Amino acid sequence: MSFHLYDSVQRKVVEFAPLVPGEVSIYCCGATVQGAPHLGHVRKEVNFDVLRRWLEHSGNRVTMLTNITDIDDKILAKSAEAGRPWWAHAFLFEAAFHEAFRALGVRLPTYEPRATGHIPEMIELMAILIERGHAYAAADGSGDVYFDVRSWPSYGELSGMKIEEMTAAEDADPRGKRDPRDFALWKGTKPGDPDSASWETPWGRGRPGWHLECSAMAGKYLGDAFDIHGGGLDLRFPHHENEIAQSKAAGRGFASYWMHNAWVTLAGEKMSKSLGNTADVLAAVNDYGGRAVRLYLAGPHYRSAIELSEASLTEAAAQLARIDGFLSRAKGARAKFPEAAGPVALPVAFAEAMDDDLGTPGALATVFNTVKAGNVALDAGDLAAASLAHDEVLAMLDIFGLNPSAPEWAGAETEAELLPVVDGLVAALLEQRTQARTRKDWAAADAIRDQLAAIGLQVTDTADGPRWSLEK
Repeated sequence: MSFHLYDSVQRKVVEFAPLVPGEVSIYCCGATVQGAPHLGHVRKEVNFDVLRRWLEHSGNRVTMLTNITDIDDKILAKSAEAGRPWWAHAFLFEAAFHEAFRALGVRLPTYEPRATGHIPEMIELMAILIERGHAYAAADGSGDVYFDVRSWPSYGELSGMKIEEMTAAEDADPRGKRDPRDFALWKGTKPGDPDSASWETPWGRGRPGWHLECSAMAGKYLGDAFDIHGGGLDLRFPHHENEIAQSKAAGRGFASYWMHNAWVTLAGEKMSKSLGNTADVLAAVNDYGGRAVRLYLAGPHYRSAIELSEASLTEAAAQLARIDGFLSRAKGARAKFPEAAGPVALPVAFAEAMDDDLGTPGALATVFNTVKAGNVALDAGDLAAASLAHDEVLAMLDIFGLNPSAPEWAGAETEAELLPVVDGLVAALLEQRTQARTRKDWAAADAIRDQLAAIGLQVTDTADGPRWSLEK
């Protein structure tokens, strides 16, 4: 294979070479199940689902792990506020994340380990680090265990920061630390903690630190070394930085490549619950359809930030309607060529874009070029060319996870159900255009018309008002 990716440690695009040819192992940091998911959470799931599909299409067997963090400070605090046991709170929102993933057509990982199911592996890893001189139990008897960042000369290799440039997190507990930048591998039990939220270790009762969990679970199932570690850009420091340090300090090769997807933003800020600028996944799916929301998340390059707005989701819905409109038109042509059934070669431009650091924008452009060519062929009566375009589009949609006939979309919205939604959204824009024309703001009116044209919608002014149609 000739797949290239941007490695966050090397800070450049490099050729990907799996440890075992034809076998690819991926570990992705999953959900911390403290509350309901928003669109920022699920972008990672969609992006790495597309990566997995492309690697499999390229002839690899992919083993993908995505963990569940089901114990941490926020879960304890949120569950106490809600008046329910922490483990019940975590399970409730684990189910909410799974529902959101299903609504977006994200396939299940090979395995999804929970942090609380891997305490023995975490204790073993801490013992190795203490023995090697890279970790220590707090001398105050609190039960805390910390990683000594100054004992590891390569600390900062992912973020590019030097220890002297780092500061301790504002909410970090300084008790028992030799250096304020040392991070917790294990957190000793504190007054008021639920008895069920602690486990016995040689250093005292407590619960795992966030960073320790991922290293232990990745090692358990993927071994000391694996191919790709993925996650959101916000995890690069300190979470992934700390994972690298503790894993390599324990003598493990850990991940060969690190991939990070960028944020979904609102008004230029990273979407987060703490900022209050979240967008509920299922609400977006209800308004625009699961495939349209998935297209909105998968279409831009995974390393590019996405700005969330009604216009951007409307555009994704209109793009999908344009694709589905062609597939619907081409069904008849396809039925006339049953001998063409079987695997279809992807357009070269599509494959080249995907091999270039998962270049979904270029790949999506190829989808639309093929749709356009297929519509031209239909208009010209060239049913053979239209049939081929139909199959190529479906093959490309398979990689994006958008094939409407795929099992994950069984029972999802059909084109007939989606088009009224798009119609209502476009009608609102056309009303804005009409108001602009009424006040003779020709620039604003033309801008709206051009925006619609850019996503494949043609506006025609009639005696009964403006009408829109899909360009062919």
